[in-house]
Amino acid sequence: MYSDKKSVRQLTALLKAHGVTKVVVCPGSQNAPLIQTFLQVKSFTCYPMNDNRSAGFFAIGLALHEVAPVAVVCAAGNGLTNLLPAVAEAYQQQVPLVIISADTVPSHLKEPLIFDKIVKKAVNLPEVQSETDTLTCNQLINEALLESKHHGRGPVHINIQLSDPAFGCNTTELEEERVMERYQGLNMYEQDYQPLVERLNRLKKRMVVAGQMNNIYEFDKKHEMTLSKQFVWFTENLSNHTTPGTPVRRMEELLFPMDLKTQENLAPELLITFGGTVISRRLKYFLRKHKPLEHWHVSKDGEVFDAFGALTAIIEMDPFEFFEKIAPLIEDVPPLYPRQWSQLEEKLPEPRFPYSEMQVVGQLIAALPQGCSLHLGNSSVVRYAQFFPLPTDVEIQSNMGLEGSEGALASALGYATASEKINYIVLGDVSFFSGMNALWNSVYGSNVRILIINNGGNAQLQTLPGFTPDERTLRFVTGAHQATAQAWAEDRDFSYLSVHNEDELQAALPAFTQPDITRQPLFLEVFTDKAADAETLKQYFKGLKGR
Repeated sequence: MYSDKKSVRQLTALLKAHGVTKVVVCPGSQNAPLIQTFLQVKSFTCYPMNDNRSAGFFAIGLALHEVAPVAVVCAAGNGLTNLLPAVAEAYQQQVPLVIISADTVPSHLKEPLIFDKIVKKAVNLPEVQSETDTLTCNQLINEALLESKHHGRGPVHINIQLSDPAFGCNTTELEEERVMERYQGLNMYEQDYQPLVERLNRLKKRMVVAGQMNNIYEFDKKHEMTLSKQFVWFTENLSNHTTPGTPVRRMEELLFPMDLKTQENLAPELLITFGGTVISRRLKYFLRKHKPLEHWHVSKDGEVFDAFGALTAIIEMDPFEFFEKIAPLIEDVPPLYPRQWSQLEEKLPEPRFPYSEMQVVGQLIAALPQGCSLHLGNSSVVRYAQFFPLPTDVEIQSNMGLEGSEGALASALGYATASEKINYIVLGDVSFFSGMNALWNSVYGSNVRILIINNGGNAQLQTLPGFTPDERTLRFVTGAHQATAQAWAEDRDFSYLSVHNEDELQAALPAFTQPDITRQPLFLEVFTDKAADAETLKQYFKGLKGR
């Protein structure tokens, strides 16, 4: 019989799946639920050791002989601190010890992860009370066990929180747990990747989602056709033209009106992701609700990216090298799945907006000169830009790593100062006014063109589902104000233009988007109505649902 604690069973199943067979057991009441369960696993050999200090070094000896991870299980508190000398030795020798400590809830330790400086990974497992907790524990355990043998071996620490009653042991089976694996390159001398290719060919509904990338990339022509047909590619402007063929761009508009049955039919069996931030909230919700059978994340640093609660493989290599390497190995199948998505997107009407934030962003993108750089502020601007196709020779930058507006203007100015291209910086008013001190030192040149959309606060927040604040709350949440940038822009020697309606916008854009670098940097401040912008956006999506 196994522990009634879900997290204990998760940990046990994943230790087994990751090849741990030897467990050194230190006595204690806090870790008794772990001991009870570990003793029931036939593939585990358990070694009792009364002295914790000796237990750690004993485990090092086992691991050195087996050339495999060995677990040490103990209670938190003094028992755990007595393992410190062995953990330090394992860190220096690169020995894969898995230190498992059991803690009370709430923890009696100020910091349960006391080895965080001398282990490769330290995680703290919460008490499992929901599906979210289950996913969290699964990810953390997988991360820790993978890290024990990532770029050299070494110790990791897993602390598990167990509340009373802790000693129930009435569960008859260990559930199967999602196991993550890491491929460090696709070289036959490093790791056998044939099972990966076989799984890819077995799963026919294949989706690739490209996150934020900082450079444009063109696939080798001999692979581009295969890759574009065998996967449906989802991309956003921040992905910077890093997908082959004609990708699906308008995820928000596609998914918003889609009924549950259609979503289920269009859910991928295999999801491959690469790059950083993905903006679309609806795409994230879709993939979390309809989880793929497998999710592979490809990145040079081999990071664990479990954004959808379905990650099964981490492939540590350049994503473009990965796709070009697997292209000849993909069994050709009729591109029915990619075609389903592309046909749905083709039926979407061309987005048309009256004078509003959305129209301003769309008109600017349509008028951009060739080969420029476009810097999009976080929040509203970067999302509105997604409605409109971007010229293939325009590169996109945005501070979306932490999804905050901090430093958007300064970062864009730094890029523009080192660039010979015309650099367009498009920000909302809140982003601009919070970072306008970046204009203080005039180290930037006249290749800078700043467009500020000023509607007295963040209009997009008013469109979020379930957000219905009163006027007082709205003022605080949206950063309401009555400021204008004109005096500051002119003081910093910008040529200043302002727009208050569609006619003025059409008159100002030719000067603002002229292809030649001007004598002064340009500043365009566009004034719109916050409430009208929010209502326009709501009506646009309402119209999609009514089609």
